[in-house]
Amino acid sequence: MKKIITKISALAGIALVLSAASCTKLDEETFGSRSIDEGGAATAASLQGVYDQLNGQTDQANTYALQEHSTDEMMGPTRGTDWGDFGTWRKLHQHTWDPSHNQINDTWDQLNTGVYRATQVVDGATDVSIKAQASFLRAWFMFQVTDLFGQQPYRDPKSAPDENPEVKTRTEATDFIIKDLEFAEANLGTATLGKASKAAAQALLAKVYLNRAVYNAATVGGPFTFAKADMDKVIEYANKITAAGSFQLASSGKYFDNFSWDNATLSKEIIFGIENTDVQAPGTTRNRWRMGLHYNQTPDGWNGFTTLADFYKSFEAGDERRGGDYPGLTDKIGLKTGFLIGQQFGPGNVALKQRGGQPLVFTENVNINFSTEAQGIRVIKYFPKPTADNKVNDDQAGNDYIFLRYADVMLMKAEAILRGGTDPNGQTALAIVNAIRTPRGATALTSVDEATLLAERGRELYYEGWRRNDQIRFGTFNNPVDQRPNASDKTRTLYPIPQRAVDTNPNLKQNPGY
Repeated sequence: MKKIITKISALAGIALVLSAASCTKLDEETFGSRSIDEGGAATAASLQGVYDQLNGQTDQANTYALQEHSTDEMMGPTRGTDWGDFGTWRKLHQHTWDPSHNQINDTWDQLNTGVYRATQVVDGATDVSIKAQASFLRAWFMFQVTDLFGQQPYRDPKSAPDENPEVKTRTEATDFIIKDLEFAEANLGTATLGKASKAAAQALLAKVYLNRAVYNAATVGGPFTFAKADMDKVIEYANKITAAGSFQLASSGKYFDNFSWDNATLSKEIIFGIENTDVQAPGTTRNRWRMGLHYNQTPDGWNGFTTLADFYKSFEAGDERRGGDYPGLTDKIGLKTGFLIGQQFGPGNVALKQRGGQPLVFTENVNINFSTEAQGIRVIKYFPKPTADNKVNDDQAGNDYIFLRYADVMLMKAEAILRGGTDPNGQTALAIVNAIRTPRGATALTSVDEATLLAERGRELYYEGWRRNDQIRFGTFNNPVDQRPNASDKTRTLYPIPQRAVDTNPNLKQNPGY
């Protein structure tokens, strides 16, 4: 069995040393030279190694940060000397990154490692189920590389160790992803929590076809031409998921059940994600509440990220997605769901204070360069399970982490119809959007256009890692937002290829604008 030792950074992009950061909120790892087994029959154990690569996407940094901090719904303000981290968070929000940005480098490494590991399993699998799952996972990682970076290094496991990986263009990579997903759809079974399934392949196929106009565009950042045939495919896959009857929207008052510590039982919306339990949580959700909560809240947080006031104001007061009390949570430790603004409370409904003794009142106003510890609206999408003594032990958070959700599929279908697709079932975009809004407590709309649909995707899917992808498709990604007063260039719709990757593989070409 051969082992590949050389050119790892060129083919899987594994960093030799991750950039050091001043703040311990960045979960750091150091990689040395890594050998990758090549050849041999793929087993369930090797497939599990590919699944394990998903766990890194639950971190507050890297893939998640690139997809969220660059948008109109998240920023990471520096608070005194905390969260400075050499500007890593500010540069993402202000679109001032360059090819040496630490999180861009790390994301490239993590995703391409996932692609290569999945390719090894696909190549060596004799069991069709293993091959189909690995094909889905390869498509998942490759979709994100293509979405973020616009090109895909690809190595055939049978190629020579010193051969530079080929590089697929964005269009070629998209076609490759579709073939992987078609194979997965044909050979996977019904949904099993934490595993690839037929529905997961269908949901990701819908996502790929919806974004195909972006990936096939002649110029980075558009203009985009949405082909009717692609929109019809989005509708086709969405209808297949609905027809299977396994998924349904949360009923009125139950939106946050999708993200609770019992979401494996309470939610019927989860199509694909990572299974976590109180005993074993490989893809823990705790970063999602710790990254914003204040040090004095329960649980204590890292006092970091906030949403933007304009995004918060896009919600109606009666929209339950805006947040509020949650039984078994708020009455125990004072924590609410959704957007945290104003005076904050702890166990026993005690009004909390900042470390300096002032009331802990979260405000709309926030400065990305210089913020106090209480400035900025915080967001709680996932939330912890209180213990019997009204505390939190979130080392093993049991909330399943969600990548693909049924409400997203419904909104993709609505968008495809709005962009010219035909639904054989006769649904309209307006009817679909209102079918989501009504149980959420939001007022029914009388019409839907692109701006309305983008706003609705934001209200439904905020902090779930899809905002950058959505804004690019709708043409708003480069618009000015709070703490980014000027429009950025369209080339910012792609991140740069890490410079060291370009230097080690002559087949890679740096993206426009860098």
